[in-house]
Amino acid sequence: MTAFSLEPAQLAWCAELRALAAERLRPLAGKGEPGRVNRALLAELGALGLLPRLFTSGALELCLMRESLAHACTEAETALALQGLGAHPVHAHGTDAQRAHWLPRVAAGTAVAAFALTEPAAGSDAAALSLTATPAADGWRLSGEKCWISHAPEADFYTVFARTTPGAGARGVTAFLVPADRPGLTGTALDMLSPHPIGALAFDAVPVTADDVLGEVDRGFRVAMDTLNLFRPSVGAFAVGMAQAALDATLGHTARRDAFGGKLKDLQSVAHQVAEMALRTESARLMVYAAATAYDEGAPDVPRRSAMAKLLATETAQYVVDRAVQLHGARALQRGHLLEHLYREVRAPRIYEGASEVQRSIIAKELYKNLEDR
Repeated sequence: MTAFSLEPAQLAWCAELRALAAERLRPLAGKGEPGRVNRALLAELGALGLLPRLFTSGALELCLMRESLAHACTEAETALALQGLGAHPVHAHGTDAQRAHWLPRVAAGTAVAAFALTEPAAGSDAAALSLTATPAADGWRLSGEKCWISHAPEADFYTVFARTTPGAGARGVTAFLVPADRPGLTGTALDMLSPHPIGALAFDAVPVTADDVLGEVDRGFRVAMDTLNLFRPSVGAFAVGMAQAALDATLGHTARRDAFGGKLKDLQSVAHQVAEMALRTESARLMVYAAATAYDEGAPDVPRRSAMAKLLATETAQYVVDRAVQLHGARALQRGHLLEHLYREVRAPRIYEGASEVQRSIIAKELYKNLEDR
């Protein structure tokens, strides 16, 4: 198999996932409360065996899962992705005790995970974070704030990044596994456009010990970047799934809609827009698959490829969904319409896990780094 051609078994699995999402996950998503964790949906993702795959799949398989689920049920896709984002540092860098305690519960959908990196004054510049880990007799005390944290304040545990060495930039950050019931940890829900919960966390001398460290002290930035390099292509896959859903809806609408004595698709201006939507969607899909395959093969240019995949796919999805809304007209803006839903969902991926501008900076940095290494 290459990055550009899926095997028949993979294609069949993607079709099965789309069917499961439509038949079993979408009804549960519809019963969820906006801004709250949908624990019934998480439990079903666990029962279907999808959450356990977060810890056994490579990057390409993760992308196929996210793309397929997003095509039929964005809520299910996001629930799965956030479990993976919050728990991957435990899976990849945690101790045996940490993994044994939390990962089976994450896989079953009974424990909610969250990735707590962003702060009020340190979003795109993650190395500038200021949540402080002050040394104490039994470890550290965490003091400060996190914000825009998905699954907060309802998560059962957080992967938290804190500064253990002042003035050391990325080299002075440590990752901690912090259960939600630790004294001094409080959270507030934020009223956001996204249907899943996003909140702020306040740390008032929250106690952590050496048993809570993920990886090594002062090496937490590596934990964060390892996680983001894996998940950035799959954010692109999420975007591709939404773009494909918008494209499919547009094909059906323009083929049926009467306009000017024929069908909407017969207008060259419409047909060319649909062709452009398909071209961009397929281009983004191929770049996502290529980046994921590079990650799985341990290629040296993963940061650049991951950034390119997220950038192209999320910007493409924004374009495709916007074009789809335009071609559908006013009906696409009605509450409950697929495109009204996608129009709200498609905006955030261009910001989280590194905004589009940050991805461009990463790409340029990697290009010039390669030039200097020659």
